[in-house]
Amino acid sequence: MFKTILLQSSLLGQNAPISKASDYFPIGIQIAFAVVLVTIMILGSQLLGPKRKTTDKLQVFESGIEQFGNARQPMAIKYFLVAILFVLFDVEVIFFYPYAVNFKALGWDGFLAVLMFIGFFLAGFIYIIKKGALHWED
Repeated sequence: MFKTILLQSSLLGQNAPISKASDYFPIGIQIAFAVVLVTIMILGSQLLGPKRKTTDKLQVFESGIEQFGNARQPMAIKYFLVAILFVLFDVEVIFFYPYAVNFKALGWDGFLAVLMFIGFFLAGFIYIIKKGALHWED
């Protein structure tokens, strides 16, 4: 390890600095100060803040709208299915970016890998269409 440091410093033409534990002391002080400050603020607000519990404050508040009925109503699964499929295919498309950036360096091996990826992508898409996941007639 020491030879590596000497080699790096000679390649750079300068003395490479070696970090010591004392170099991290200011960071430790800053983290400790932040933790103490947050603790003091939370405890101070608990001790000094008003504590008036009225029936109005203890009621459930739902965006200013009075609560009525059951919140557990059935919803069509199509909405969730389309959202999940969008995320799935959106994330798959993101994987095309690294290939687009490095397509010259990847050569034919990279091209074949992307063709295989597109094949899996299209197979999944065809499967979804054949299952009727994108039909909205219900």
